[in-house]
Amino acid sequence: MLAAGRLPAACPSRIVLDHVTSRWGVLVLVALSQGSLRWGELRRTVEGVSEKMLAQTLRTLEADGLVERTVTGTVPPRVDYALSELGHGLTAHLLPLMGWIGDHADAIVGRSAT
Repeated sequence: MLAAGRLPAACPSRIVLDHVTSRWGVLVLVALSQGSLRWGELRRTVEGVSEKMLAQTLRTLEADGLVERTVTGTVPPRVDYALSELGHGLTAHLLPLMGWIGDHADAIVGRSAT
C-alpha cells in the first residue's frame, strides 16, 4: 500500500476503506460477526441507523463480497444477512481494532471535548 513512501491516489484500497470504515459499514460488519441476522434484527442491533442507510450499506457490502444476502421463499419472504468468507476474514482484523476503540473511546472523546 505504501509504495515508495507514498499513498497513491489511484489505489483501490481507498474505495475499500470508504466502504468498510464508513460509519454504518463498520457497525453492520461487527453486528454480523456474531452471526446471521434478519433486517429487523440488524436495525435493532445497529441502533440509530435509518432504513435508507441500512439498505445502502448492505447493498454496498454485498456488492463488495463482504456480506451475503439469502432469501427464503416463504410468505412473507425471509431475508437473512451474513458475513461471506471474505467478510469473516475482514472482521478477524476489524474486531481487535473495535476492541481498542472501545477501550480508549472515552479518553479520546474526553480529550477532544476540552
